[in-house]
Amino acid sequence: MDPDAVADVKRVPHGGASDATVLDFSANTNPKRPRGVVSVYESAYGAATRYPEDDYCEYRTAAGEYLGCEPLSVVPTSGGMGAIRLTLDVTLETGDEALLPAPSFGEYEREVQLQGADPSFVDHDRILDADPAPYDAVVVCNPNNPTGDAYRRSDLLRYARECRAADTVLLVDEAFLDFTEHRTLAGEPGVVVARSLTKVFGLPGLRMGLAVATDALRDRLDAARPTWGLSTPAADVGAYCLRQTKFVAETRDRVRRERRRMADRLRDAFEVYPSEAPFLLLRVTDRPVDDVIDDARRNGIAVRNATTFRGLDSHIRVAVRRPAENDRLLDALT
Repeated sequence: MDPDAVADVKRVPHGGASDATVLDFSANTNPKRPRGVVSVYESAYGAATRYPEDDYCEYRTAAGEYLGCEPLSVVPTSGGMGAIRLTLDVTLETGDEALLPAPSFGEYEREVQLQGADPSFVDHDRILDADPAPYDAVVVCNPNNPTGDAYRRSDLLRYARECRAADTVLLVDEAFLDFTEHRTLAGEPGVVVARSLTKVFGLPGLRMGLAVATDALRDRLDAARPTWGLSTPAADVGAYCLRQTKFVAETRDRVRRERRRMADRLRDAFEVYPSEAPFLLLRVTDRPVDDVIDDARRNGIAVRNATTFRGLDSHIRVAVRRPAENDRLLDALT
């Protein structure tokens, strides 16, 4: 990280309602959690009187089994954000350049700037056509946030080969990939996959995540990761959740059904973007965005103001929750 760059970097706005009385559609986390999590968390309390084992063997093993990659290629991090920062920290130097998708997750730009590097932008649906050679790193969000569309694996593999040939690190953020049928790129040479366990398992406050890489790239990540960077409760609950494959499959099915139903209703009032993620991007065509947000709030519902994303000026984003909750949103918006 470049100390001279820090003073000029601003915080990034995110979804998430602090008012517990509001039904929160602004954050894209699963409203359900796997059964048994509470007992695992309570058991971890006793072990929290000691430092965690820094090799995180059980966590790596569970992640390797879940992703179908070598456990030693897994680098534990504090949430997906920890994986993103760690990757850019060992990849970029002051004056380097990184290619980012737009619109997409705003933290990419911030993390690049914190390294003293320069971000360049390309439309998210054209990033796999961009020449990686001029850049030290390229970031791809799959599926993309906030648009919700995912990339074909064959296109990602082809682009990964182009990045390797150009000696450009490809960072693929798969924070929402668990909600799709797409296979991970974890274990692909020259690629760092950032994963968040907090989205699909509905536990964003525990900060469970990981990076996956191979060879020298993996070694750099593991050498630079913070010692004891994952708390004992996060490591224990994360290892447990990674083995709840039935829960993930049920979540995926519910989100797919509800997303389709919601999109059908919302098309009467908004332009609805195609999505494979647990959220929908909506373009407001008949009134100011702030009016839609305020109307929803008066109905006890928080939606995401998506005009904070680069390139969007008349959009909101809504999460896909449980059927009865989704009905409340649909009634409020339509």
